[in-house]
Amino acid sequence: MKAAYYDHQGTALDVLKIGDVPTPVPGPGEVRVRVAISGVNPSDIKGRNGFKGAMPFKRIIPHQDGAGVIDAVGEGVSPSRIGERVWMFEAQTGRPFGTAAQFVVLPTSNVVPLADHVSFETGASLGIAALTAHYCLFADGELSGKRVLVQGGAGVVGDAAVQLAKWAGAWVATTVRHDQDRDTARAAGADLVLNLRQDDVSAVINAATDGLGVDRIVEVDPVANLGIDTACLARGGTISVYSVNSPDAELSIPVLKAMGNCSVLRFVLVYNIPDDAKRRAIRDVTSCLARGAYRPTIGLTVPLDQIAQAHDALDARDVKGKVLISVHP
Repeated sequence: MKAAYYDHQGTALDVLKIGDVPTPVPGPGEVRVRVAISGVNPSDIKGRNGFKGAMPFKRIIPHQDGAGVIDAVGEGVSPSRIGERVWMFEAQTGRPFGTAAQFVVLPTSNVVPLADHVSFETGASLGIAALTAHYCLFADGELSGKRVLVQGGAGVVGDAAVQLAKWAGAWVATTVRHDQDRDTARAAGADLVLNLRQDDVSAVINAATDGLGVDRIVEVDPVANLGIDTACLARGGTISVYSVNSPDAELSIPVLKAMGNCSVLRFVLVYNIPDDAKRRAIRDVTSCLARGAYRPTIGLTVPLDQIAQAHDALDARDVKGKVLISVHP
């Protein structure tokens, strides 16, 4: 089969190769998916460039997310699943080969049915973004009637968080860094969109909530934003951090103020989210899709042989929305 892979870490253009590799065969409890669309995430970039540490395998076919059709099953899996449209998550977690290939093999637990009315592009945009956003939002209970701040609402996780929070009945404020991103955040359903570079975010949010602040904060850049977060966090509220810009980043926490507010600061890495939380996220995302309330923004789609350009575009933040690779047209 045709696949993209790298044998050592470095820049996308230097290390990513396109070539023929053996087509995988599903083992017990596994399925093989004919990949239609592969989704690119920042964690794929961080694995390829060494941000996350040394290579865990001698050769890696990257990408955790994707969508396609099951074409073969292993022992213990019903043959009735052959032909099923699916979306995938954590395809390359604990394994060397992800979705940047014509076929991928993974456990049945990482393969979710995709309704006929939902495109493969949407399916490949779920995975990391949806599971991360869901855990940040729902780890502390239901959202109906709650107030939420999503920092970085124009990003893929931020976009997912805004849409899931609105679907669940929350009031949602979000921040962007560029005025041109305001429309993207509003289209996702945000009630209040603020520019981090222009607005006094905490003051505006406190005014909009009658001084109560927000119950949940989904945080993309804690080093830059913690002061804003603590200034508009409701008593007993939670800040969930899912991203960091440097492997050596350090966070200074106003401990006494946080104690007085009974605040919770949670750090979220999607691969280590409890299994029961992932199952609930999949259930909720499926319901959200069925209602037409989850519409990820697609920023760039390129063929497999342009994967390096896709990695570079995501790494440079030149794309607003999800970056996708078309594998099987």
